Amino acid sequence: MSGGSLVRRSSSRLISWATHSNYRPFSTSSSSAGKSLNLYSAINQALQIALETDPRSYVFGEDVGFGGVFRCTTGLADRFGKNRVFNTPLCEQGIIGFGIGLAAMGNRAVAEIQFADYIFPAFDQIVNEAAKFRYRSGNQFNCGGLTIRAPYGAVGHGGHYHSQSPEAFFCHAPGIKVVIPRSPRQAKGLLLSCIRDPNPVVFFEPKWLYRLSVEEVPEHDFMLPLSVAEVIREGNDITLVGWGAQLSIMEQACLDAEKEGISCELIDLRTLIPWDKDTVEASVNKTGRLLISHEAPVTGGFGAELSASIVERCFLRLEAPVSRVCGLDTPFPLVFEPFYMPTKNKILDAIRATVNY
Repeated sequence: MSGGSLVRRSSSRLISWATHSNYRPFSTSSSSAGKSLNLYSAINQALQIALETDPRSYVFGEDVGFGGVFRCTTGLADRFGKNRVFNTPLCEQGIIGFGIGLAAMGNRAVAEIQFADYIFPAFDQIVNEAAKFRYRSGNQFNCGGLTIRAPYGAVGHGGHYHSQSPEAFFCHAPGIKVVIPRSPRQAKGLLLSCIRDPNPVVFFEPKWLYRLSVEEVPEHDFMLPLSVAEVIREGNDITLVGWGAQLSIMEQACLDAEKEGISCELIDLRTLIPWDKDTVEASVNKTGRLLISHEAPVTGGFGAELSASIVERCFLRLEAPVSRVCGLDTPFPLVFEPFYMPTKNKILDAIRATVNY
């Protein structure tokens, strides 16, 4: 265990961000007036509000007492006390097991897993305990107050164990929700909804955007609806669906495709389980084409579920096969990360091929 601790503590160097060669700040046209915040600050603000508005709320995990590796919990222990914001041992199954028990007693338990790559030791607790707690008791008991936060995805130099996107594993477990924001405003509103939702939620945070993504975020308490996708760019020729950090890459591809006369509709799924099938179906019925993009490996990725569902619902309207532009079926590489990633150019090529099919 001590060896693992040393390995993970060294990962704090990931705070020194490399610039994503394909990243551009995501454009938002509907942001309410507020304060300009980056993504980690918006999450910090959401956690402050959750702790302020509900005395039954607790925040805990490895190193959260001093602010965490990514500084998302900075100042919370000083403000709310070490009884409500506290460090845990380096034991993911213990963190989630404790969170299940805390939530089962009527509290709001916000557990942090330091990197999504290290969520797997807690897999049994999440899918066999948290996800089934309500069902197995016939709705007599539940742990709906549990929210699990975890930074996911590429970071430019994270390699095998600090870059993975494990969302599809949890989408296969009925009884939990899976939510991924794309920007600071989305992160704050969706996280507050997750914390207050009556079901356990896994909330994956795109670590690449913690400091790079900045936008106006309302300072007041607000929530964004779960299981409601957002059409963030309207178009007529092809529908693109994604989530999290991948949305900014997809938007760049949409802008380049527009220069070639291709009109792209871009949808942020936001909630993966249960996902908004109606919004995606309506868009594909209009455009006749669908492209899905995510960082996780293509085989068994959540894009496969989207593809199958839309083929079932929109078969007679499809003008071309559904296209998936995703990570490769390899462990996440280090020096070969640029080849692994679903880049703007890969997406643009897939848009052209699908429209010209």
